[in-house]
Amino acid sequence: MNLYSYLPVLLFILVGLAVGVVPQLLGYLLGPKRPYASKNSPYECGFEAFEDARMKFDVRYYLVAILFILFDLEIAFLFPWAVSLKQIGAVGFWAMMVFLGILVVGFAYEWKKGALDWE
Repeated sequence: MNLYSYLPVLLFILVGLAVGVVPQLLGYLLGPKRPYASKNSPYECGFEAFEDARMKFDVRYYLVAILFILFDLEIAFLFPWAVSLKQIGAVGFWAMMVFLGILVVGFAYEWKKGALDWE
C-alpha cells in the first residue's frame, strides 16, 4: 500500500485544523482588546463564582442538560439512518419508528412531569 492512499485523510485533518484554528487566530489578532472586570470574571451556571462551594442550588439546570444530551443523541442516530435508508429497507425504517416512538413517549412523560418548565 503506498502513502498516496493516505493523502485524503491528511487533507481532511489539515482542513479540520484550519477550520478550528484559523478563526480563533483571526479573532485573537483582529478582535478588540477592551477587557474589564465583569467581562474577565468566571461565569458558570448562573452562579456567582466567589460564593460558598457548598451552597444549595436548583437541580433543574442539570435535568435540562441531561434532556438536551438525550435528544441530541436522537439526532445523532437519525443522520446515519437517513443516509442508509435505501439499503436497510422496511425493517430498518420500522426499527427507527419504534426507536422514535419510545423517545416521543419519554419526551411526553418529561413534558407532563414539568421537567421542561423553567420557573
